[in-house]
Amino acid sequence: MIALWAVLGIALTILGQALVFRATQSNTGDFLPSTYDSAAALKVAEERFGVKPDANTLTVLVARPDGAPLSGADERRIDEEAAQLGRHRVAMPKPEQETPFARDHSQTPKVAPVMTAPERGFRLLSVELQGNPQDPGLHDTYRAFREHARAGFAEAGFRTGYTGGLASTVDGVDAEETRSRVVGIVMLGVIVLLHVLVFRSVLAALLPLIVVTVIGGAATGTVVGVAMLTGVTLDPSTPQLIGVVLVGIGIDYFLFLLFRFREQLRRRPEQPGRAAAAEVSGRVGTAVTSAALTIVAAFATLGVASFGQFRVLGPAIAVSVLVMLFGSLTFMPALLAVTGRRMFWPSRAHRREPRGGSAGRLGTWLVKRPLTAALGSVVLLGALAAGMAGMRMDYGSGGAGGERTAAAATAAEIARAMPAGVSDPISVYVTASDGAPLTTGRVDALSGTLSRVEGVGQVAPTVLSGDRLAARIDLFPNADPHGQEARDLASGAVRDAVSAHRPDGTEAHVGGTAAVFADVSTAVDEDLRLVFPVAAVLIALILFLLLRSLLAPLILMLAVGLGFAATLGAATLVFQHGLDQPGVAFTLPLVLFLFVVALGTDYNILVTDRIREEMERPGPAREAVARAVRHTAPAVATAGLVLAASFGSLAVNPVAATQQIGFATGLGILLSAFVLSIVLVPACAVLLGRSLWWPARPRPAAPRPGPGAQAPERVLVP
Repeated sequence: MIALWAVLGIALTILGQALVFRATQSNTGDFLPSTYDSAAALKVAEERFGVKPDANTLTVLVARPDGAPLSGADERRIDEEAAQLGRHRVAMPKPEQETPFARDHSQTPKVAPVMTAPERGFRLLSVELQGNPQDPGLHDTYRAFREHARAGFAEAGFRTGYTGGLASTVDGVDAEETRSRVVGIVMLGVIVLLHVLVFRSVLAALLPLIVVTVIGGAATGTVVGVAMLTGVTLDPSTPQLIGVVLVGIGIDYFLFLLFRFREQLRRRPEQPGRAAAAEVSGRVGTAVTSAALTIVAAFATLGVASFGQFRVLGPAIAVSVLVMLFGSLTFMPALLAVTGRRMFWPSRAHRREPRGGSAGRLGTWLVKRPLTAALGSVVLLGALAAGMAGMRMDYGSGGAGGERTAAAATAAEIARAMPAGVSDPISVYVTASDGAPLTTGRVDALSGTLSRVEGVGQVAPTVLSGDRLAARIDLFPNADPHGQEARDLASGAVRDAVSAHRPDGTEAHVGGTAAVFADVSTAVDEDLRLVFPVAAVLIALILFLLLRSLLAPLILMLAVGLGFAATLGAATLVFQHGLDQPGVAFTLPLVLFLFVVALGTDYNILVTDRIREEMERPGPAREAVARAVRHTAPAVATAGLVLAASFGSLAVNPVAATQQIGFATGLGILLSAFVLSIVLVPACAVLLGRSLWWPARPRPAAPRPGPGAQAPERVLVP
């Protein structure tokens, strides 16, 4: 089994890394249903104006180094140099490490002059490079183009600046490269340190990371391979999220096995390690399977979403979690069987039953003060949930918040002299529905009306398609094209003006980044109203089947619901009110719901099933809860810290939306582990006793006859 996983893991990891950029694309508009106006505009742009789905438009600023206004001769010289750039084929530099199946992004860019600033301080060029903007190969091609263009214009006596989507992405990658490496090393160090502190064993500290890396590579390769075979296009964030999710839950599942394996060795020191591994794996398998299926069910519900980015992300993560589940039931137990007691070397802690420790003291306190613990938890979570008051959704396309890069500086220089949206316009596409060719005169009235719309700083000359059956009118808004004001302008006043003044015999659609994200906001709002209840019903059904109770699942769902509200409220307090950001990222509520509710339910499953197991032994229900907390709290606490560290690493990303996801998800996991699972749920179990399992309450088993007899064990979960 170990050899099989090693071969599969390596092969699928190589496959995933080689094909990931062929299976992903980052054009958000392509994820919108065709019924949306901006999606229809994208279709016209592709069919009538030859805009490629993977086209990346850059804006190049060309100016005199002394800051003097450009003369007519300067403009002609700039245009000549631009024409030469448009004829020069840019060769993609050879990467340091060859990747099989890597795509060659060598190409001849499309370069065209756009306009000169009103004060003649600079001239703008439009440059188009094709490819996935997340592909390192395209990044290298852009860098090669940038250096060639910079050298050519410098020789002609000009300076250059570069901005736009691809330029911003590359500058962000360059600025973040060292930080990402440091964060990754620190995160791994924290995870290893936690394992060392808990198990005092080198092998138990390193082996989970190696195992999860192998299974995670296999899962990513599986998702990428399925996407390539089915023709499904993934969002660029999907592989990264898969990695973060699998590191967290994979190490969690291995931790549950290790804790229960150590407990088994302490309880039955005469039992061979291989037999102990087999017994523990069988017992833990049910709980791990139920926990994983909860996550799968939550993410699978995204398949019903209308927004394609959600519809693809959910099933992709669901498939990867199933791969991790399969590895947890096969690969991890095989390693325990092979290593046996050597797993905990050089520690001898597995040879003796330890004292109660902090977990034992917590269990005793909960038994004595269950109402105080429950009320304290509810008050804390309720106070954080109150932060949701006044919450706003931010549908921005994301950017390096506060990151001062060369692309950001160039964009700021352009914005000081021209409308802010000049590098990312709102585009109005007019098509002839009556079959008559279009002329500029036929759409002049619409162009004039749009120029008078409040918020539109400038209107570019009308561009006709080659067959003269379509026209494009670019509008340059005064507002940041990625901000709420531009989105309101595109979806409001501009669309109203287009609807009222489009020429007879034509159809018109409004596109561009601002229009796309305005439509995304509508699609996401509709999806949230659908996905939340469907996911909640599926999770509740799994809990009903697992716990064989009506009351216990209801309490768990209320608890994780309160945890979700508290986490979202805390994120609103920190980012919207504290850091004065436009709002919380539009993807945050859904990500939190899926991760915090699904993963939080995982911990609750482990705790409640152990409580049920302990209640099936003789003795008061309160003592059963205390024993369950003593045995499960260390595993849940360690797993929560590992998972929070995994997600928290995203909080140092310069992109504001990623920061929010990292911070909020890490906090939500901590609340789920330390407040819900370790305190609130056990406190409720103490208050309700065996009534928690209504309508079928567990009954204590009769003790075995004979001196020193004890109840037969029915250990179900760690």
